[in-house]
Amino acid sequence: MENIIETLTAQEKENLIAKKVMKNTTIFHEGDHCSSIGIIKTGHVVISSFSLTGKEIIYNSLYDNQMFGNNLIFSSDPYYKGDVIAKDNSEIIFINKEQLITLLTKNKNFLNIYLMYQSDFAKKLNATIKLLSFDSAYERFLYYMEINNNYTKIKSITSLANILQLSRETLSRLIHKLKKDNNIIITNKNIRLVK
Repeated sequence: MENIIETLTAQEKENLIAKKVMKNTTIFHEGDHCSSIGIIKTGHVVISSFSLTGKEIIYNSLYDNQMFGNNLIFSSDPYYKGDVIAKDNSEIIFINKEQLITLLTKNKNFLNIYLMYQSDFAKKLNATIKLLSFDSAYERFLYYMEINNNYTKIKSITSLANILQLSRETLSRLIHKLKKDNNIIITNKNIRLVK
């Protein structure tokens, strides 16, 4: 992903707010008004909520050069649908709505990359909807691997289970079976699908 901040001039960067956020800090709460976008300079941020049964649902997991708030800031309902939480020590650049409008109208390179982010988000959302349409854990796993070129790097089985909206136990059993049948190769935290 291209670094959108690098498209800005020194003068444009001067007006931005950079904040260092400690690990496990809630940056925004569900229901908070979105008045700026956040661009992650370094770190890891998730957007999550809880189901009625208390299970955490992670809507998005974001890393360096990715952004949040960009799908809300121009919305007719610009309120966060989940908590925005720093999962690691992070540095985030905030751009308020007025600054964003100025950058989008005056900096063509910024506009191009911003629109690419928006398009990629829409593609990712469509892929997630398709992923959730599969009933079986096996189909979800295969589809996820297919859209990631049959390879994925994971932090843990739990993190992958959250992405696939499966229980950790179900995914663990599936991975064990696929490994036993030589359908996947696991090295360190990398999983490769064998076709």
